[in-house]
Amino acid sequence: MAALGLFTVIPVPPVAEIDRGLAGRAMAAFPWVGLLVGALAGAVLWGVVALGAGGWLGAALALAVVALLTGALHLDGLADTADGLGSRKPAAEALVIMRRSDIGPMGVVALALALLIDGAALASLAERGGLLAAGALTVAAMVGRGVVTLATVSRASARQHGFGALFIGATSRATAVLTGVAVVGVAAGVGALAFGLSGAAVFVGATVAAGGVGFLWARHLRRRLGGMTGDVFGSIVEVTLAAFLILVALLNRAV
Repeated sequence: MAALGLFTVIPVPPVAEIDRGLAGRAMAAFPWVGLLVGALAGAVLWGVVALGAGGWLGAALALAVVALLTGALHLDGLADTADGLGSRKPAAEALVIMRRSDIGPMGVVALALALLIDGAALASLAERGGLLAAGALTVAAMVGRGVVTLATVSRASARQHGFGALFIGATSRATAVLTGVAVVGVAAGVGALAFGLSGAAVFVGATVAAGGVGFLWARHLRRRLGGMTGDVFGSIVEVTLAAFLILVALLNRAV
C-alpha cells in the first residue's frame, strides 16, 4: 500500500515516515505498481480499439491514464534529466539544473519524443489488435519500474538528500533476483495470453533487451552525474518503457 501512495495518486493511507525498511519494501513493490498502472491504462486502450475508435486515440488516452495515475512523476524525471544532460555542464551544475522547477528546451523535446514514440508504438501494435497493444503497455510499465528496483541495489547517490536518496541502496540482491524472475514470468504470461507461445517468446525477448537498455542508461547516468537521483529513476522508467514498446512493435509480425 505504501508504494501506491508514494508512486501514484491512488488514495491510500498516508505514510508517516519513510525508513530504510519501508523504502526497501516500496522498491520491491514498485514493479507491481507498474503492472497495475499499465493494466488500467491497457484496459482503456483495449476498450477504445474494441469500439473502433482507432489505435492512435486509444494510445493517447492510455498514455494520459498513465500520466494521471502517476502524477506524471516519471515524465517529470525524464524532462529534468534531459535538461541536466543537455546543459553539458559538470555533474554538480547539471544536478542543480535538474532541481529547478521550470523545464528547458531539452526537457520539452524529451517529453514530446517519449510520448510520440510510445504512442506510435502502441498504435502500431493496435493494428494487430487491442489485446496485443494493451498487453504490451501492461508489461512495459512493469519492466520500466523493475529496472529501477534493480538499480537501487547500488548505493551510489548523487545527492545526500531528496526523495530519490531514500531508496538508493534499499534493495537487496535477493530482492533484485526475485524481481527479475517475476518480471520475466509476467511478461511470458501476458505474451502467452495475447498470442500463445510465440507471443510469450517476443515479450520475454523484449523484456530482456529493454532491461539491458535501461541498465546501460542507468550506468551512463550514474557515471555522468556521480550517482543516482529520483529524476534519474524517472528517466529509467520512461526509457525502458519506450524501448520495450519499440521492440515489441518491431517484432510483432513474429506473433
